[in-house]
Amino acid sequence: MREKRNAQTSLFDPQSVDHPVADDLERASAWLDAHPELLDEVADDLGASSGSGRGRRGLSCETVLRCAVLKHLRQESYRGLEFALRDSLSARRFARVEGSRLPGKSALAASVGSIRAETWERIDRVLLEAARDANVDTGDQVRIDSTAVETHILEPSDSRLLFDGVRVLTRLLVAARKELGAEAVRFHDHRRAAKRRALEIQAARGAEKRARIYRALLRLLERTAGYVEAALPAVTAAGTPWARSWAETAAEYGELLVRVVDRTKRRVFEGEAVPAPEKVVSLFEPHTDIIVKGGRKTHYGHKVNFATGRSGLVLDAVVEDGNPADSARCLPMLRRHVERHGAAPSRAAFDGGYASKANLAAAKDLGVEHVVFNKKRGLRVADMTPSSWIYARLKRFRAGIEAGISHLKRCFGLGRCRWRGLPRFKAYVRSAVFAHNLMRFVRLLPQPT
Repeated sequence: MREKRNAQTSLFDPQSVDHPVADDLERASAWLDAHPELLDEVADDLGASSGSGRGRRGLSCETVLRCAVLKHLRQESYRGLEFALRDSLSARRFARVEGSRLPGKSALAASVGSIRAETWERIDRVLLEAARDANVDTGDQVRIDSTAVETHILEPSDSRLLFDGVRVLTRLLVAARKELGAEAVRFHDHRRAAKRRALEIQAARGAEKRARIYRALLRLLERTAGYVEAALPAVTAAGTPWARSWAETAAEYGELLVRVVDRTKRRVFEGEAVPAPEKVVSLFEPHTDIIVKGGRKTHYGHKVNFATGRSGLVLDAVVEDGNPADSARCLPMLRRHVERHGAAPSRAAFDGGYASKANLAAAKDLGVEHVVFNKKRGLRVADMTPSSWIYARLKRFRAGIEAGISHLKRCFGLGRCRWRGLPRFKAYVRSAVFAHNLMRFVRLLPQPT
C-alpha cells in the first residue's frame, strides 16, 4: 500500500550529496582551494583591504568568486541564486557560506558585479596554465570562430526609441519634482500619448500616414526635453550629489536622443538608409552593436571571437568593437595565442569567414604548420597543409567549436548578457568562460582511485 507521507528526516543524516553534479562541484572546490592566489586578484576589485571596519562584515573574496561560478553554472538570476544558496546543500558547501549568514540578492549583485573583465581574464589564465601543466591542453592545436552575444534589450525601432525617450525623461522630471517640489519643476506627463503614437506607428499603413504620426511623436519628445531643460537650473542650484547625478543622467540621455531624432528624420522623412555604426539601438545599452552574420538573423549585442583547443577549453575570448569581418580578426587572434603560449600552434582551424590568401600566408609566417579554413575561397588544399588526411581531420576538428559555443550559450548563459554597461558585459563574458573552463577542466583531470 502506498504511504501517504514520508518519514520525518533525521537531524543526524550525513551531510554529503551523492550526485554527479555535486561531485563536479567538490572537484572544482578542491582546485580552487589549491590556488589561493586567485583570491588576491578578486580582493583588489572588491576593495577588501579598504573597509571602514563598521557595519556588517561583507562577503569574503572566496565566496564571491564561487558564487559567480555557481550563477553561471545554474544560470540563475541573483534572486534565484539567493534561493539556491538557501535551498541547496551542495550550493552552500561550494560557496562556503554558513546557514546563519546567507547573502541576499543585492549583496550578491554588488559583489559579483564588482569583479572586472581583466580580473576574470587573469584568473582564467591561471586555470589554462594549470591545464597546460597537467597536459590537458597544451595549446598546440587551436580552432577559432565567432558568435554574437546579445545585450538585454528589446528589438529596436525608431518609434520604440522615441517613446523610451519620453519615458526616461519623464522619470527624471518626476524624481526632480519629488526632490525639489512642484513649484520648481513644472511639466506635463506625455507618456500615455507617446505610447499611443508608438502603437499607431506599428499599425499604420502607408508612408504618409506613418510620417504624420512620427511628427506627432517627435513633438511630444521635444516638449518633454524642453521640460527637462527648464528644470535644469533649479536642479543645478541644489548643489547636492543627487543634483549632479541627475544632471549627468539628463545630459547622457539628451545626447543619445539627439542621435535618435536625427536618424528618425533622415530615415522617415528623407528616405535615407542610415549606416549601422550611426544608429542607436538602445537608450539603456547604447554600446550595443548591430551584428549580422552570413546574411542570417540580425543580433543586437557584441561579436565575440573564441579560440578553443583539443580539450574543448576556451583558450581565448575577445569581445570585439563593432562588427569587424572575421577575415580581419584571423591574425590578431593568432598573435594573441602566440603571446599567451609563447609559440604558434602547429595546427589551426578556422571558419570559412576567416579565409584569405593574405591570412594564410601570414599564419604560415607566424609558424603555423597546418592552416585549414572551413571553406577554401580560392585556396588550394596543398597551400594550407601538405597532407589531405590532416586537412580532413582539421575540418572535423573545427566543427567541434560550434558545439562548444552552443554549450556556452545553453549551459552557461552566454546567449544573452543581463548585466548593464559595456565593462560589465565584458566581465559577464569572461566570467562565463571561466566557469565553463573550470567545470570542464576538473572533469578532464584524472580522478583518484
